[in-house]
Amino acid sequence: QVQLLESGGGLVQAGDSLRLSCAASGRTFSNYAMTWFRQAPGKERQFVAAVSWSGGITHYAASVQGRFAISRDNAKNTVYLQMNSPKPEDTAVYYCAASPGVTTQSMGVKFWGQGTQVTVSS
Repeated sequence: QVQLLESGGGLVQAGDSLRLSCAASGRTFSNYAMTWFRQAPGKERQFVAAVSWSGGITHYAASVQGRFAISRDNAKNTVYLQMNSPKPEDTAVYYCAASPGVTTQSMGVKFWGQGTQVTVSS
């Protein structure tokens, strides 16, 4: 069992930076690939970024490529999402998720966090 707790969300102005964290409980964090998803009001949950268990492989949605960076620290059981130059359209609830392998699909997720709200003002 892995429990995930996101933090770091809030209100940020467009062009500023924000870093989300997701702390995992349990001793098997390093066995899981980690993914960030987001869901805006009235929209479906969408893939943002994913990282392999070792941190050596990353994937990004085209909409955030070059602006966001996913990383993980297995010694701290934590995965991060560095959001640089955020835009108003990045406003959403951000969820971290654990899966047996790297996935960009919600159906591949085994454990979900509760989410953290990110609001980007123009």
